[in-house]
Amino acid sequence: MTDEVHWTRPDAPEVAGMMAELLHEYVSRYGSAARERMERFPDESLTPPDGRLMVLLRGGTAVAGGAFRRYDSETAELKRIWTHSSYRRQGLARQVLSVLEAETVRLGYRRLYLTTGPRQPEARGLYLAAGYTPLFDVTVPPAGPLPFEKALLVRT
Repeated sequence: MTDEVHWTRPDAPEVAGMMAELLHEYVSRYGSAARERMERFPDESLTPPDGRLMVLLRGGTAVAGGAFRRYDSETAELKRIWTHSSYRRQGLARQVLSVLEAETVRLGYRRLYLTTGPRQPEARGLYLAAGYTPLFDVTVPPAGPLPFEKALLVRT
């Protein structure tokens, strides 16, 4: 079955389940403070003209997704990268990254920035494997947020 890229809004029905599972996972890894951290960024920042939110649909079901928002005039910040727990280990997160990277290039961004948590080794591995540069010492056990960046190849 082919996955369909669907650009949508944070308040769309297909996003509700995704955000609920993402929040549940964050709370299970980081405690109740994760809820406050996730709510720190308004949903409007993930909508055009400066941001976007997408889901991968498989048979009408959201199986993965992610978003970006404006960080500064040349940088987009990736947010809410997620794969449904029933669909992990299928390369969907990498597919989401590729779609988000292509869209940020299309919109003229030159750099990507993101942070992930110290209790998400699978996310850390994904970003390293996808060519993101860690802005932290990878030889030290992680304690706080782990920032990454990636220069984008902008076609002129």
